[in-house]
Amino acid sequence: MPAPLSIVIPTLQAESGLPRLLEALIEGLPSGLIREVIVSDGGSQDATCAIAEAAGAQLLTGPPSRGGQLRRGCDAARGDWLLVLHADTLPDPGWAEVVADHIAASDAPACFRLAFRASGPGAAWVAGWANLRTRLFGLPYGDQGLLIRRRDYEAAGGYPDQPLMEDVHLVRALARAPVLLPHRAVTGAERYLHGGWLRRGARNLWTLVRYFAGTDPEVLARAYRR
Repeated sequence: MPAPLSIVIPTLQAESGLPRLLEALIEGLPSGLIREVIVSDGGSQDATCAIAEAAGAQLLTGPPSRGGQLRRGCDAARGDWLLVLHADTLPDPGWAEVVADHIAASDAPACFRLAFRASGPGAAWVAGWANLRTRLFGLPYGDQGLLIRRRDYEAAGGYPDQPLMEDVHLVRALARAPVLLPHRAVTGAERYLHGGWLRRGARNLWTLVRYFAGTDPEVLARAYRR
């Protein structure tokens, strides 16, 4: 029986984080969990593509748009389950057993509990809100990862080709909200460290409100990058 899990990673100038993620994924190989790792790149000019190919990942290239990159990656995947991970997000050791147990026991989409590579009350506050938001509203963001059956992904219409809020669009279209796995994924905190935890957190919440109100994702992406 083929391995059940295809891992899809969108990248853009990700040479600093991608090697650590690819190394962390190795634990899923001996048990026969991982069928393939797909890196969907949006035009990196650094060593991202070379790193992906050297690691034996399937490399796809195309225009830079996280939603479009994820759509291309998921369309190419052959596993019955998809695990989408950002290049700067590392699931804690032991992730493979947790994912395998979930696949064996449940059909529900799932995501990891969020943590940051930073300490202090700001990091705890933002991560705690993200995990509470997931529990209460079934609304994780992409840096928590997304584990989903291929047929559920396809039934929801897949990722839209848009530069921001592609993760929110998909999870809102699912028949069932994602559940939290009993395991962490630790993601980079650079934007928060640069912009301030409360300020950046409030900005992200305002972006979400504007998206729900119908603001064009292209407009939101330009504001988000400023």
